[in-house]
Amino acid sequence: MPTTTLVAGDTAWVLISTAMVLLMVPGVACFYGGLTRNRAVLNTMLMSFGALAMMSVFWVLAGYSLAFSPGSSWLGGLAWLGLHGVDGTPNPTYSAGVPHVLYAAYQMMFAGITVALISGAVVERMRFAAFLLFALLWGAVVYVPLAHWVWADGGWLRSLGALDFAGGTVVHISAGVAALILARMLGRRHDAGRVAILPHNVPMTLLGAGVLWFGWFGFNAGSALAANGIAANAAITTHTAAAAGLLGWLAVEYVRTRHATAVGAATGAVAGLVAITPAAGFVSPTAAVVIGFLGSAFAYLAIQLRAKTAVDDALDVFACHGVAGIVGALATGVFATKVINKDGADGLLAGNAHLLGVQAIAVLATIAFVAVMTPAVVVIVNAVVRIRLPLGDELLGVDAKEHREEAYHGGGLSEFAGQAITLGQRVVLPAHEVYPHQAVTNGD
Repeated sequence: MPTTTLVAGDTAWVLISTAMVLLMVPGVACFYGGLTRNRAVLNTMLMSFGALAMMSVFWVLAGYSLAFSPGSSWLGGLAWLGLHGVDGTPNPTYSAGVPHVLYAAYQMMFAGITVALISGAVVERMRFAAFLLFALLWGAVVYVPLAHWVWADGGWLRSLGALDFAGGTVVHISAGVAALILARMLGRRHDAGRVAILPHNVPMTLLGAGVLWFGWFGFNAGSALAANGIAANAAITTHTAAAAGLLGWLAVEYVRTRHATAVGAATGAVAGLVAITPAAGFVSPTAAVVIGFLGSAFAYLAIQLRAKTAVDDALDVFACHGVAGIVGALATGVFATKVINKDGADGLLAGNAHLLGVQAIAVLATIAFVAVMTPAVVVIVNAVVRIRLPLGDELLGVDAKEHREEAYHGGGLSEFAGQAITLGQRVVLPAHEVYPHQAVTNGD
């Protein structure tokens, strides 16, 4: 029977896990920010923080109640609006052993990072105000119902027997599909396909991947909601899948190009982490190696295919989160075993083909729901706030136009235009006097 007594160790672990999932938001910001051009890095990073802030406020006011309070099989009720009645005592349905309000806070972080993931598809061309409105509406009408379906007591996918330990369908497939649709509806960047659009700061991307890798322990192992063997298993499967994803991506990359790239390593690790998310508490570490590798390989293939289309999913959110999430959700139906988690189910390899069918239903239902609701949200947002940045503003740079800021200053001769610079006892003339017939630009 679920305990209604606080367990100090479990509470401490979920508190730490909540902070670790929060840390994943700046991890996403750095991962995405490094992959963009320098004229859009602030906007790219700010979208992650803005999504977290918007969803956090909404979660307290209404989101948690609509996702988890008693209601129908499709949506929760209004009993916990404003977190009324959600206090420091355990709730035996969701938070046995830990405060109910802590469980609400932990789930809040999931809601925030899900919307933040979508932003990578639309960098350099979406108005910031429009993105904030999109985050609010999409979180309310897409994320909240999905969370109820999969995780809430009485949710129809949960009642069907679908397994999603930490968010393969709710977080990654939903974000990936939404990102693809949003990118398609916004259209391509003006120079996409015409020039090489290169990452401006690969070390920042590697740092972001490392922060995500660390935070994912809170994301997956924290979903056990207890400091127990399930959490320990989720921790090792999480790490193993990330490692397999990184190595798998580099292997495929090297075979195709004879080069192993830092961006590829970071992306492969993230794809492996995404793939293991729904399975982390239900499969063995050996199965995690297979899942991480497959998630990475299929994400790589999806990126190659996407590059041949007109869809400008700028940072390949659909490939890394949507496709890898689909792989992970289906793989759960193959590799899950009650030997690892008696509260789970046996999968195909343990003699239960039914679970794979249920997982396929969960994947298809998620894709269909997101594919229907996301365009409606985009249309509403565009009716309120023009969603696409004008071409002139896009050319100048979204950071300058939307935020009146630049990420980097200094280092170029133009910084000193019109100034005499003293070096020791020598006076160096201003740049325009030294090179009167040449344009001096940052970086020259």
